[in-house]
Amino acid sequence: MRILRLILLLCSWLWTAEIHSSVWKKGETFSEYLQRNAVPLELLKKITPEDAKYLSEIQAGEPFFELKEGETLLQALIPIGEEMQIQLSRDLQSGKYRFDIIPIVYRQVQNTTVVEIRKGCYSDLDRETHNPRLGFLLKHLYKGAVDFRRLRAGDRLAFEYRQKSRLGKPWGQPEIRGAVIQTRGKKRFIFVDEEGNAWEDVEKRVRYTKTGKRSVNYTVTQTVRERVRGKRFRLPVPGARITSRFTYKRWHPILHRYRPHLGVDWGAKRGTPIHAVAKGQVIYAGWMRGYGKVVKIRHARGFVSLYAHQSRILVHRGSYVNQGQVIGRIGSTGRSTGPHLHFGLYRNGRAVNPLKYLGRSTAGVRVRKVTRHRIKMEKYTIVKTKRVPIKGAKEMKARLLEALGADPAAHRWEAYEKSFVRVGDRDRHTEKNGKTRWSMR
Repeated sequence: MRILRLILLLCSWLWTAEIHSSVWKKGETFSEYLQRNAVPLELLKKITPEDAKYLSEIQAGEPFFELKEGETLLQALIPIGEEMQIQLSRDLQSGKYRFDIIPIVYRQVQNTTVVEIRKGCYSDLDRETHNPRLGFLLKHLYKGAVDFRRLRAGDRLAFEYRQKSRLGKPWGQPEIRGAVIQTRGKKRFIFVDEEGNAWEDVEKRVRYTKTGKRSVNYTVTQTVRERVRGKRFRLPVPGARITSRFTYKRWHPILHRYRPHLGVDWGAKRGTPIHAVAKGQVIYAGWMRGYGKVVKIRHARGFVSLYAHQSRILVHRGSYVNQGQVIGRIGSTGRSTGPHLHFGLYRNGRAVNPLKYLGRSTAGVRVRKVTRHRIKMEKYTIVKTKRVPIKGAKEMKARLLEALGADPAAHRWEAYEKSFVRVGDRDRHTEKNGKTRWSMR
């Protein structure tokens, strides 16, 4: 208000002085401006080095105000940004000029504008608001959501904005607080909070952390040693020597080529008794190609034992036998080079190495892995999201939707400017107690 009081003071003496709005010329220096207005260049010597650096902040094309009486410059207010300005003033008694840097005095105008598109978005906005920056700000807010080039006649815009006002004219960058665009039957809402963030809804997603305790199942695997009874199967020919072991690659003595040998051979005299390795049921007793006379016994847990090359079979198919019972005699029937027993062991139809299952030991140690299930409580932290209202967005949307249905309306800067009295405008003052009272605000 300091500048306005100074202008009011000048008004009481200078009825013929007038305020002019000028634009800083491109390429003009501050000293050239002083010469053009007959201001002594001695003023430059009084400007401190700290203040002199701000002279380069004067922008070409930037509007500024001058108070003149005829051709004499009484005061100039030259902006060096949106908040500060250079004040060049002439003392009324001595006629000397003074240089200072002071804040810019402005008002804050808040307005809700409704525009209906007739020709083009930018031209219609400029025509209604006389503020070309508003169109580009709206385009930036709706970037990616609305193509302003495709807005057509009949589409409507309602937006609320704040604008600094300096001596009745828009000053600086406007701030759009919210907007609604109605195009092709759809309404697109934008709200701008105090931090300048734009939102397309009245609510926003907020991340938060949640902590607590929960039970967790896990497993522990340990290696244990335990004593076990003797092996499941006994030897089919106790005391006999092994002449051939279980292998997938053995040189066949008759075929003279490598063949798998899926069993164990025990050599013994013809007629030596053959014992059942475990109790079970005889499922085959008879001749079997190269194996000669064969007995097959089915045991528990999917095991089947085979006794080949017998000279005599002492059991019949379907009979049950006990462990150790004599089921036949060693011979050399079938494809054989001498009396022996070929013993095969199968589990679930697949041949296995008999020596891993046969034996006479009554006790031993077994090593195995044991898996145990455990439950423990542990702390946890998770990140979740929730929707919370955006402060002021719901009320803003309601106001703009209501305004969108009303008649087009915009802030008239021409009418606003008439509320300011210029120096020398004698017809716009009132008399009170014999003294001049100005209506400048």
